[in-house]
Amino acid sequence: MRLVTYRRGRARPRVGAMVGEVVLDLAALAAALAREAGAARARPFPRTMLELIAGGTPALERAAAAVEHGRRLLEAHGVEGLVERGLGAPAGRVRLESPIPRPPRNVFCLGRNYREHAAERGAEAPAHPVFFTKVPEAVLPPGGDIVYHACTRELDYEVELAVVIGAGGRDIPAARALRHVFGYTIVNDVTARDLQKRHGQWFKGKSLDTFCPMGPVLVTADEIPDPQTLAITLRVNGETRQASHTSKMIFPVAECIAVLSEGLTLLPGDVIATGTPEGVGAATGRLLRVGDRVEAEIERIGVLANRVVAP
Repeated sequence: MRLVTYRRGRARPRVGAMVGEVVLDLAALAAALAREAGAARARPFPRTMLELIAGGTPALERAAAAVEHGRRLLEAHGVEGLVERGLGAPAGRVRLESPIPRPPRNVFCLGRNYREHAAERGAEAPAHPVFFTKVPEAVLPPGGDIVYHACTRELDYEVELAVVIGAGGRDIPAARALRHVFGYTIVNDVTARDLQKRHGQWFKGKSLDTFCPMGPVLVTADEIPDPQTLAITLRVNGETRQASHTSKMIFPVAECIAVLSEGLTLLPGDVIATGTPEGVGAATGRLLRVGDRVEAEIERIGVLANRVVAP
């Protein structure tokens, strides 16, 4: 499934699924299914993506059933038939939020997880995964504006595959790590390079407001059984700046999860950004400017697009 968090007008965010260019309302479809089955009262459907993730296999199965019902109705009645029944809408009529608008805690990140990126930054490939975090308040939805804050003069981009944990755990063996994955999305690890250098670490320069664009969808793990098989690209104003493949990660997703979970309990809904390939602006001398349109793309997930604006 291609799950989304979306809004219609000023209504509260809802959990949906993208089918082509249509957004299905999963709560409404689950209720419709219950009525068809003769249930006097439908069980409440998860109100947020975090609730859906925390609901485990039963919640995911309900979501899958709702999506399948939506597909049948879409085929029988078309998108306007769904709109009339309050069960969905064309994607152009809704506003996508980040799949998880506010993660339960800091976003975990991997530094220098592609050998070519480490080399372009003048560093050796690390012998062990290098972790840092970004604050959850930095998360920005698809189409949101990346603010070029006054405290920086060196704004950069980094396209990354992001892993969302489904089943929590501690000391997770690498051989079982992918069983703990709920799904995958895209993160642009926006970075103030001068703050990075000034403070001697990565947290501050990567945690400014709007510095964690995430989305556009959360693809469930069953649709990406091997996360090391994906093309990963970033464009600025239509020009390709990064182009690589997740097979080139130094530490694959399963190993990242295993090492991170050593003595540290991962929770449902945790987000892990798995590092960026070569081609960042700090290496090429082509940093971001106000007005730039940035498109981060990962095969089988989609395109996360944002624009850089003045503060």
